[in-house]
Order: sequence, then C-alpha cells, then structure tokens
Amino acid sequence: MASDRRPNIVLIMSDDLGYEAIGVNGGTSYATPVLDGMAAAGARFENAHVQPLCTPTRIQLMTGKYNFRNYLGFGLMHPDEVTFGHLFSDAGYKTCIAGKWQLHSYNPPDEMPEARSTGQTIEDAGFDEFCVWHPHHTEDKGSRYKDPIIYENGKFLDDTKDKYGEDIFADYIMDFMERNQDDPFFVYFPMALTHRPLEPTPDSPEYDDFIPPSNETLGGRTWDELEGWDDDPRYYKDMVEYHDKVIGRVNDKLSELGIAEDTLVIYVGDNGSPIEVCSVMHSHTEVCGGKGLTVDRGTHVPLIASWPGTIPEGHVENDLIDSSDFLPTIMDAAGITPPADYVMDGRTFLPQLKGEDGDSREWMYFHFEPMSGRVYRFARYIRTHQYKLYDDGNLFDINADPEEQSAFEASNDNDERAAVRAQLAPIFDQMVK
Repeated sequence: MASDRRPNIVLIMSDDLGYEAIGVNGGTSYATPVLDGMAAAGARFENAHVQPLCTPTRIQLMTGKYNFRNYLGFGLMHPDEVTFGHLFSDAGYKTCIAGKWQLHSYNPPDEMPEARSTGQTIEDAGFDEFCVWHPHHTEDKGSRYKDPIIYENGKFLDDTKDKYGEDIFADYIMDFMERNQDDPFFVYFPMALTHRPLEPTPDSPEYDDFIPPSNETLGGRTWDELEGWDDDPRYYKDMVEYHDKVIGRVNDKLSELGIAEDTLVIYVGDNGSPIEVCSVMHSHTEVCGGKGLTVDRGTHVPLIASWPGTIPEGHVENDLIDSSDFLPTIMDAAGITPPADYVMDGRTFLPQLKGEDGDSREWMYFHFEPMSGRVYRFARYIRTHQYKLYDDGNLFDINADPEEQSAFEASNDNDERAAVRAQLAPIFDQMVK
C-alpha cells in the first residue's frame, strides 16, 4: 500500500449465518469457496461472538457501544446516534452503505406502539450514498430478494422486476468503488442473505418460476409475520452459497481496480443461523442454528479478513472478539481518532489481524435486550474462553456444557470457579447507564 494513502475499508456482514456454515470453519453442508479463500489468503477468527439477534449486533457494530448505553428496541437505533458512517465521513472518507437498514421502525404495531418510526433514518446515518432495503416503513417493506423494494439515495427504484436484491447491492458497491478508487472509501455491506424467507436464488433451478409473496398474497399476514411463514429450509443451502458468490464479486472488483492491497475487507455474521436449519461440521457433527438464543449457537459467528500484504496468509486467531470491537478496529486501521467525548466499549483487534499480539480480551460482555413481547428473553452475561456467568448467578463451563444444561451455583463452586465468579461478578455493576 502506498505510504500516503489511507486504506479502504469494506465491512461485510451476513444475516443469520453462524460459525458452522463456513467451510474453512469445518462446515460441510455448503460450498463457500470465496470465504474459504479469503481465510487462506488472510485471517480467520475462532472466537468471534456477537449478539443473538440482528438489531443488537448492528447497533454495537456501528457504534462500538454495549447495548445498555443506546438500545431503544428491535429495529430501532437512536435518531441522534453517531455511527461509523458519520465518523468516517467526517474523517474525509467516501462512504457507502448497501444492503439491509431496518433501524428506523420495526416493532409490530401492538408492541411498543409509542416507539414506531422513532429510530434513525438512512438519510441521517452519516453515509454519502446508500442503496438499502427497509429504509423507513415497516408493514409494506416488501421483498428483499426477488423483485425487491430498494431505496437508493432518496428514491425507490422502479426497475427491480426479476432482479435479485443482493445483486443490486453488490452492483451498487462495485460502481461506488470504481467511482471512488482514487480516494479512501468505507463500504458497509449489511447483506440481506441469508435471512428468511428461505427462497430460491438466481442459481436455484426454481428461480425463474418463483413468485415472491406480495402483501396481497400473504393470506392476511404482513411481511412482519414472515418469521412464522412456512418456507422451505432446503433453500438455505442455495442462499449460503449465493451469498458467498456475491462476496466474491465484490472482492474481484477490488482486484480488477488494482486496489486490493489498499483495502481491508472484514466479513462477519450478525447472529447464529436460523433455528430451523441444521448444518453439519466435519462431516459428522450436526449443529442446529441458535438465532435468538444466548448459547454459543446464537452468538458464535464467522469472522474472516483479507488485506493482501498486510495480513499474513492463513493466520488463525484465537482471541475473543465481540461486536463492539469492529468500530475501534476499522478506525485504528484508517488512522481515525474518535471525538474526545465519544464512548466506545470495544477495543481494536488490528494487531491480531496482522498476526501480532494485541490487547486481548479476558471476557466479553453481553446485554441482550431483544424485541418486546417475543420468545427471546432479556439476559446479561459475561463470557470468557471457558466460562459464562449470568447476572442471576448461574455459571456454566461452556467447553464442557455448550448447551448450558447444568449451572453451577456459588455454594457448589470449587476454587477455580470461585475465582472466576469473583473476577466476573463485579463487572455487572459497571455496565449501567
């Protein structure tokens, strides 16, 4: 990379895809050659964890803050929140977001009605350009895949018939990178894939004949209720493999423009895979998705990064990483100093990306405050490499008990567990507004 050029940053986040889905992590149910190749040429992380649902993760990712500081509700980000879009734009970067927004309004009408349409609009999120699904409205947000409803720089597209949402986002990103190749740029690609509805992709034999549900054909249900729609989990394989292909198109564009060595690309998942989808690891171990659950199946996600010439090839990192760490990391890579009053709970893992020793975490903190009135329960807990302590005092050895079936109570602690509890329990008192 030229010494006088700040690096480009491309941050890609898949939707509803856990650690077990990627081939290089041991997954054998899906072909993911692009991500496997990124890991071989760059770095992959064994212990990256995020929140169990998308909104909590996205807010942490975009602000570097734990959710107790700034969580309003599902599908809502505070309208005055300063995001990495603002920070990178203010630092002179060209900035773009393409993909899923869904942070202005989402809570169903009978839940928190006072919070409807109170979140941040895409226009106020700090990006120079945007091309997104679900920018403002809720009930009529429409398809994100075939025949999608896409909002681009202030207007809805009227030419998306027979087009596929993820391709539209990727095309926009590639055009943005080409137009701004001579300037440092920041691209945030919160992918629509692989979230429900589970549908054919353009590579599926059924795609041409597939008609996505419309607001008129949902049998009285709204698009909000598609989480309960009886769609087909078999399409999850097609969606995982198509999402890998789309990421390859973005990476290939960087190479075509001759700026791959000037660009840090980070890929991460936003939570675990859908609970109705079971995948196989190492050809024999079945792992069912844990989206919405606080066990590791709900939080353990793939984290892969490439930066040719800067990240050593084939580096595997075991340090703990959580979703608050991404903002300080990309700011560190770009040489951006946050405003003096900007609070970040995360810490940079740029040294670890480079194969060096960094400021390694001893623990990760989770404040999980999901959508109201739904099955997911509020939880606060702290996780180390081996143990997980909840604020109700339940302690689990997650290496021996990953499904958290047998909690240790303080009265039954041995010396090791007592020391862990003494180290972690006081942290809860620090995690308050």
